[in-house]
Amino acid sequence: MCYRCPWAENDPLMRAYHDEEWGVPERDSRALWEKLMLDGFQAGLSWITILRKREAFRQAFEGFDPEVIAAYGEADITRLLANPGIIRSRAKIEATIGNARAYLAMVAAGEDFSGFIWGQAGGAPIQNQWQSDAELPAKTLLSEEISAALKQRGFKFVGPVIVYAWMQATGIVNDHVSACFRYAAVHTGNK
Repeated sequence: MCYRCPWAENDPLMRAYHDEEWGVPERDSRALWEKLMLDGFQAGLSWITILRKREAFRQAFEGFDPEVIAAYGEADITRLLANPGIIRSRAKIEATIGNARAYLAMVAAGEDFSGFIWGQAGGAPIQNQWQSDAELPAKTLLSEEISAALKQRGFKFVGPVIVYAWMQATGIVNDHVSACFRYAAVHTGNK
C-alpha cells in the first residue's frame, strides 16, 4: 500500500484529484486562470464542494473562456445566480467576470498569464519537503507577492491564502508531503 497525503484519503473524488492532478505543474494560461477562478469560488468553503461542482462550473461558464466571460452582462449574472450546480455568489460571479477582463488586459498588454505567474516563482516548481500536513503553510511570502501583483492588475478573490492553494494545485509548489507516493513523480516532472 502506498502512502498518500492525508487530506485526500477520505473521499474517492479527492483521492483521484490528488493522485492525478494536484501538484502537477500547469503551464497553460487558460487552464491556470480557470483553476484560479475555481479557487476563488472555494473561499469560505471546502475544496470537495468545488470539485463536486467543477463540471457544472465549466458548463455554466462556457469552458472558462476568458473572452466569452469578459463579455458577460447582467443577464448572464442572473442566469448564473439561478444555476443550482454552482456556487451562487454574486460577488464571486462578478469577480470572475472582472478577472476575465483583467486576464484579457494582460494579454492585450503583451503579458502572458502563465509566463507572468511562473516568472514570479522563478520559472520552475518550488520543491518543498514537508514531513506532515501540519507543516503546510496557509500562505507564503511568494503567495502574498503574487496576490498583490494580481490585485494590482485588477483581479479579485485572489488573496494570499487563495493564491497559495492555487499554487499547490497547479504545481507552482510541490506540497505533497515527502512520504507521499506522488511527491517524487511531481518532483521529477512526471504526471
